[in-house]
Amino acid sequence: MKVDYSFIEKIIREDSQLIVADAEQTPLYGGSLSDRPIIADFTEYSPLHRGHRHCMFQSKKRIPDGLFVAVIPGPLERSGRGLPYIMTRRARAKAAIMVGADVAVEGPPMGVMGSGQYSLCLAKMFKALDADYIPRGYKPMVGFQEILDRINRGHRVVPRPYRIVDLETGETILEGKLEEDNYVILSLSRALGKIGFDFKGKFIFVERLEGISGTRIREAASKGRLEDVVDMLPPETLRVLKDEISQGRAPLHETRLEDRIIENANRLGRDELLDLNLLDEKTVNAIIENRPFNSIGEILACIPRGFSRHYKNRILSVLEAKVHKGLISKYIENYPSTIRILDYKDEEVLKEFKDRIPHRRLEIWQ
Repeated sequence: MKVDYSFIEKIIREDSQLIVADAEQTPLYGGSLSDRPIIADFTEYSPLHRGHRHCMFQSKKRIPDGLFVAVIPGPLERSGRGLPYIMTRRARAKAAIMVGADVAVEGPPMGVMGSGQYSLCLAKMFKALDADYIPRGYKPMVGFQEILDRINRGHRVVPRPYRIVDLETGETILEGKLEEDNYVILSLSRALGKIGFDFKGKFIFVERLEGISGTRIREAASKGRLEDVVDMLPPETLRVLKDEISQGRAPLHETRLEDRIIENANRLGRDELLDLNLLDEKTVNAIIENRPFNSIGEILACIPRGFSRHYKNRILSVLEAKVHKGLISKYIENYPSTIRILDYKDEEVLKEFKDRIPHRRLEIWQ
């Protein structure tokens, strides 16, 4: 069953309005009526696989009385790689609750931001939740344990060209580059330090399970062969994904509003393009010099390489939704203006969550 493109158009239209509304509203804070530990986990869940479940269960095992809050991005349904998620955040949240999360809240619109921008949003969300623990999966590599130890001592550890540096001591603690999932840990620790959130002893690092591939799962979904990857998925995720497919709401990860992207790349003037988030002078010049475009492939081919290897697909997502620099700047400044609850285990858990966190502007997402 094919995805209905009007469904994608509706998501982009409504989520664009949501971002504008959130950017115009400031957060509201108060006191906490509970001391129950908050385990705040950020994961895209595209989809939630056995590796994600392993990380969740290990965290809950370590903090058995903790309230597990899954932060699931987010508006426009575009991932940090700039690509569409396999299914909507509502469906991803449903799977998370079915697998074992207590509450699922909405994270930022990752696919139209730079890595530093959405890391800052995530850090601000953890602060708004007053997170006691932050689980993160990692891939073991030589020298990486020293990095994890320093982060858990509250040190900001950051990447520099071909080396990893401890900002607190100025030491180079590792030469070379990191795996992408490992890099996310550094980016988050840096953002948490930037906003003054003390993350000493808060991270729960869980070694990633081998033999699980989100890419293979998404490919199997595209081919209608989920049986090939059933060993990688919790049964709860499989049920949600199959239901979304039957309703024409999945798989979404290969679905874009291509005509709109091409139209915007061909039609928008220089100033309009420069006003879009992530588009710099070099990228705008390349678009203008190579248009008109007849395909997404032609646009991708002309976009110069950016700092991130996901830059090109993020540019497509920005063109798709016409997300402006000023809007994103204001959105980040006020983030999270509202904590939007996507799903929750039961009414008792919902009440305890509301009582526990200091952020007082909460909304059940309809």
